[in-house]
Amino acid sequence: MLQAEGEFALVTQYMERALQSPLWFWGKFNLYALLIDTAAQQRDLEALRQYIVPAEESALQNDHRLYLGVAYRSKGIMYRLMSDYQDAELWLTKALEIFEKLETRWQIGRTFYELGELARLQDNTTAAYSYYSKALANFEALGAAPDANRTRTALDRLNITPQ
Repeated sequence: MLQAEGEFALVTQYMERALQSPLWFWGKFNLYALLIDTAAQQRDLEALRQYIVPAEESALQNDHRLYLGVAYRSKGIMYRLMSDYQDAELWLTKALEIFEKLETRWQIGRTFYELGELARLQDNTTAAYSYYSKALANFEALGAAPDANRTRTALDRLNITPQ
């Protein structure tokens, strides 16, 4: 998949083009979920602002819990990028609740990682360490090496000794 190779701009371009064509196969809710997830990974605030509302509405209309969780996590990232840490935590926590009910370990890990990023930005190294550690446990259980490595790097940046 192109996204796995980091070619986010190209993926976004293809998905935006797909929104303009008949969507009998994919459906808009699939494309919106991919667009906001890609924007969240890129930390693209403008794309998040553009697509978060239709993505959330589409997930709700289709009762797609996984995509609703993706929308909530993306919304949390959007608020974090806007330095609204209270709303960021609210939406990330809502996303985590959905992913835990669905038992989607990779999504849980990604959300814990984002909560770790939020805590780190607020200089709460204890909370950041806890969130990153939970993310790492989920990634390692799945064998998600790139995410596990990124999380280990985040833990190392905290420069604290585990207790």
